Amino acid sequence: MTALKLENVNKSFGSVHVLKDINLTVEDGEFVVFVGPSGCGKSTLLRVIAGLETASSGTVMIADDVVNDVPPAKRGIAMVFQSYALYPHLTVKDNMGLGLKQEGRPKSVVEERVSKASKMLDLDDYLARRPAELSGGQRQRVAIGRAIVRDPKLFLFDEPLSNLDAALRMNTRVEIAALHRTLSASMIYVTHDQIEAMTLADKIVVLRDGRIEQVGSPMELYNNPANRFVAGFLGSPSMNFLERSVPGQPAGQTIGIRPEHLGLRADGQISGEVTHVERLGGDTNLLVKTEQGETLTVRLFGQNDTAVGAHVRLGFDPEKAFHFDETDQRILPLAA
Repeated sequence: MTALKLENVNKSFGSVHVLKDINLTVEDGEFVVFVGPSGCGKSTLLRVIAGLETASSGTVMIADDVVNDVPPAKRGIAMVFQSYALYPHLTVKDNMGLGLKQEGRPKSVVEERVSKASKMLDLDDYLARRPAELSGGQRQRVAIGRAIVRDPKLFLFDEPLSNLDAALRMNTRVEIAALHRTLSASMIYVTHDQIEAMTLADKIVVLRDGRIEQVGSPMELYNNPANRFVAGFLGSPSMNFLERSVPGQPAGQTIGIRPEHLGLRADGQISGEVTHVERLGGDTNLLVKTEQGETLTVRLFGQNDTAVGAHVRLGFDPEKAFHFDETDQRILPLAA
């Protein structure tokens, strides 16, 4: 069964066209991540799926049912927000079970589902506490637990980790991935963080200016980006784009090289001066200004003693380079 299908979905606010002809299928059990820069329409798209916004045109189907005119509470979805949205006067247990109580579920069902979700999220020791007594990561787990107990057809996550510090983001990201494996549930996750997208998704949907740029698995998008935008958005450090620094480079063509595909080589194709060094312990990033005035990032694995001001030559395997035309579309097969 298909978890979600969007057909020619558009959304406008007055004269502003926010979503443009969105077509997408999410299969049952898939973890799909919407990613893109601020203002690209990813949160609006999630709200249209949830029923918090109405599509201006097109069809929204959840579990093979058209839900365009179905209110959010009856769509079979559960949503986890960035802000947690917990009731401060209720305990963890009561926050998790409130939605079921409001639906009129029997007390035994509420108790059973809250207990199961609590064990899954390691919240048993916190059931009697109130949100003010919890850390940010614990509050987010409660919000996720509140979604789990509803046993929805579709989980929707709207930038759930944005309020957490770096360590908690990583820990909670691991917990969400483990939760998906345990539940085998269909999940849609919105983020602007490409690391979250790469590490969580079965399928990534890259959006820009209200349109889908490309859909695919993380490695498909990383290794075969359709255009310069996707190539530059996925990957950290981001891809280098050179217009004049590679010998023999065709006029009007941009060459993209990922930082890890560049190396210090005496016979390298590119020469330049090191302007900055980032020593990260496990690897080293060099910023190099080429003789043609372009700046690129080189990722060297391990520790390296290259100093600022050093003149270096950089080499790369031409088969690992990406070529883009004047409209920023990928050129295939790779041009010489």
